Amino acid sequence: MRLLGLHLYPVKGCGSLAPEESVVEPQGLQGDRRWMIVTPDGRFLTQREQPSMALIQPTPTADGLLLQTPGQPDLHVSRPKSLADTLTVQVWRSTLTVPRTESAADAWLSAALGRAVSLVYMADPGIRAVNPAFSLPGDRVSFADGYPMLLTTHASLRALNARLDSPVPMNRFRPNLVISGTDAFAEEMWRTVDIGEVTFDAVKPCERCVVTTTDQQTGLRMGSEPLRTLASWRGKDRVHFGMNLIPRSLGTIRLGDTVTVRG
Repeated sequence: MRLLGLHLYPVKGCGSLAPEESVVEPQGLQGDRRWMIVTPDGRFLTQREQPSMALIQPTPTADGLLLQTPGQPDLHVSRPKSLADTLTVQVWRSTLTVPRTESAADAWLSAALGRAVSLVYMADPGIRAVNPAFSLPGDRVSFADGYPMLLTTHASLRALNARLDSPVPMNRFRPNLVISGTDAFAEEMWRTVDIGEVTFDAVKPCERCVVTTTDQQTGLRMGSEPLRTLASWRGKDRVHFGMNLIPRSLGTIRLGDTVTVRG
C-alpha cells in the first residue's frame, strides 16, 4: 500500500492544494484549515450552505494567504499581527475565541459569496480539543469538522463508482490522504496505521453530507449522488466514506510513502 494523494485545505470549505509532501502536526497537516469563513454571528460556513466556496482558491504565502476566485482581483491577506481583535466563533460544539483578519478580506469574501462574512485565523492550534469519545486527553484539531485528518482509499472510490451512472472524483470527499493498494473499505477495519515515518490512530468512519454532491470545479450541486447510492448500498446508518485519523507521532509524509496497518 502506498500514499497516492495528499491534500490540504488552507481555508475550511474552500479549494485544496496537492503538495508532494507535508509536515504532520498534532492537529493535522501543517496549514490545513487554519483559516475559516464565518457569518456575522460567528457561525462557521462551509459548502453545506454555500457550495460556491469551492471556487475560492487559497494559497499560503510567507506571511498569510493569497485568495483567488473567478471575476475578482487576487487578494493577499496577512496573518493577524494583533491577537487583541478577536471574534467568538462556533464550529459544531466548539466555541472558540480567535483573531479576526483584515477588513479587506471580509469585503473580498463577502463579494465573492454574495453574503456578509468574515475571515478568522487559528493563531493557537492547541485551543480546540477532539471529541473525547474518540480521542486521548490532549488531542487537538484545527477548524476541521471534528478530527485532525481524513483518509480515503482508491479501492473504495472504485467500488462506489462501479455502482454510479456517472462516476465521481475523489475530490468530492475532500480527503487529506488517499491510499492505493487496498481492498474496498478495508480502511474501516484499521486501528493503527503507519504512513512513511508517521503513525496514526484510525478512530472513526467519516459520516458524509451534501458536500459530496458538489462539483469542486464549478461549485454547483450535482443532484443526490453519491449519497443516494452510499445509503442504498451500505445502509442508511452507514453513509460513511473514509476514516478519521489522529496523529500519534510527528514527521513528514510524502507521495509514494509505504502504508503499513499495525492493528
